[in-house]
Amino acid sequence: MRKTQDGAPVRLPQYPAAADRRTARRRTAVRRIPVVVLALASVLTGCGPSAAPAAAPAGPGAATAPADVVEPPATTPAPRLPVTVRSADGEEVGVSSVDRIVPLTGSLSEIVFTLGLGGKVVARDITATFEQAEKLPVVTRAHDVSAESVLSLRPTVVLADTTTGPAEAIAQIRDAGIPLVVVEPAKELGDVSRRIGTVAAALGVPSAGDALRKRTESRIAAVRRTVPARPEGGAPRVAFLYLRGSASVYLLGGRESGASSLIEAAGAVDAGKASGLSKDFTAITSEALAKAAPDAILVMSKGLESVGGPDGLVKIPGVAETPAGMDRRIVSIDDGVLLNYGPRTDRVLAELVDQLYPDGGRKK
Repeated sequence: MRKTQDGAPVRLPQYPAAADRRTARRRTAVRRIPVVVLALASVLTGCGPSAAPAAAPAGPGAATAPADVVEPPATTPAPRLPVTVRSADGEEVGVSSVDRIVPLTGSLSEIVFTLGLGGKVVARDITATFEQAEKLPVVTRAHDVSAESVLSLRPTVVLADTTTGPAEAIAQIRDAGIPLVVVEPAKELGDVSRRIGTVAAALGVPSAGDALRKRTESRIAAVRRTVPARPEGGAPRVAFLYLRGSASVYLLGGRESGASSLIEAAGAVDAGKASGLSKDFTAITSEALAKAAPDAILVMSKGLESVGGPDGLVKIPGVAETPAGMDRRIVSIDDGVLLNYGPRTDRVLAELVDQLYPDGGRKK
């Protein structure tokens, strides 16, 4: 279950009575997303050195930390527990301790650490690539969570989102009596504050959540103020390409890819969305790229490496014939942050703006 694009709340599903919940959970604990999108989430990981750190945005509250480091508050917040929260899969979950936290996505890990509770995190998903989490044990195997690995760490609370799976692993963790809170995933800038608030509430630190939300919103707003109001030649058309050369996966992002909000916040047009692609991704073809006619191509850094860099990218059928391909106008951002929509989103947006307008397009 996701929120609508305008941020309106979506009705939660109704679940059976408590006596029937165990069976229901085995069938429907967490919905799985399409294979392509799940693969996308799974590769938001540190598979080598990250891209150059994002430039610090101008204006009040600007971030100064490197892109692969999160910024917790100066003082660790004191959780106010117990709390009971509504999980995104319809469960009422009681949390009485946050002494041993296991976030099951990189984005959730980022939020927990940035709230100041990183010292209580005992494991990570493979997509948690920032520096403070790198020494934690990994509790995922390929695309999936290992319930046995999670349970062996004796967590007091587990955080997941609706893309986390398999459903059997989620059910196994819950059947062991571990509080597990499912959070709606993020697909646009408007989801950042909601995610922070949801995680903060589940961990008993709502005040820290409010402070982080305000800081994050301020920093994103500061970057948005640097975008040229009328870029010379009009707003650039940007196509988001998801690439995994080793698996021969070459996809063009559409309306539901998750990149549209970032592209539009940078003063650009999502070329895939504008060309009429309403779903998440479609296979790259010469015809689809010609219709999208991107002036620039946005890729994850590891995806670009997987096809042999810019030289390999323009060999993908149709790319060389686009304005972006002819100009070699490629925007590459680290996999671990591009679509996280978390506390480091201002840095992602600043990097996108800097690369789109390299010749002084940003206002000073």
